[in-house]
Amino acid sequence: MCGRFSLATGVDVLRGLFEVEGEAPELAPRWNVAPTQPVAVVVVTNEGPRALRLMRWGLVPSWAKDPAIGNRMINARAETLADKPSFRDALRRRRCLVVADGFYEWKKEGTRKTPLWIHPVDGGVLAFAGLWDRWTSPDGEVVESCTIVTCKANALIGAFHERMPVILPPGGWDLWLDPEPRDPRGLLDLLVPCPPERLAVRDASPRVNSPANEGPELTGA
Repeated sequence: MCGRFSLATGVDVLRGLFEVEGEAPELAPRWNVAPTQPVAVVVVTNEGPRALRLMRWGLVPSWAKDPAIGNRMINARAETLADKPSFRDALRRRRCLVVADGFYEWKKEGTRKTPLWIHPVDGGVLAFAGLWDRWTSPDGEVVESCTIVTCKANALIGAFHERMPVILPPGGWDLWLDPEPRDPRGLLDLLVPCPPERLAVRDASPRVNSPANEGPELTGA
């Protein structure tokens, strides 16, 4: 799974990398992004070109009666996306990239869990495959939310966890972001582990265990 990540890359860099047009939200550097918090998401809608938005992490389907359902849907398994009612329609027409520059996982050592920070080996940014939806409350409040798609871990991550987020290469961004409805079978080839040589791992600070803590030192820097 993916339950915590970082994004300290500036918005101007993200605009250029993802070819975002129009206004973009202000993004404060974050080293401990947790579920239910706002996350930076790249989307393409029928209304125009690529856009950078903030969405709540934890997908709330448009048909949900209670937005708290999103607390349990921070991740979506690639293998069952096309079958799950919560994700099936989003897979066809509401796909996104969740932007990060690293993510955390925990390595079990006996009864102890050591946090690790996984990041691009050459620096830079990761684009997680995501799904999004728009929910409207009875009083008209609109909540846009998202989930991160996960897959079987590659050889690097598999040493300490069985799953990892789907990290899409730039060559897959256009297809994944295409807002036109698609047969899910044409997308599943994208939902595979990234090559292990693209990533590096280092020990992170135990302070990352609390979402209340922030700062670059959490990544083990």
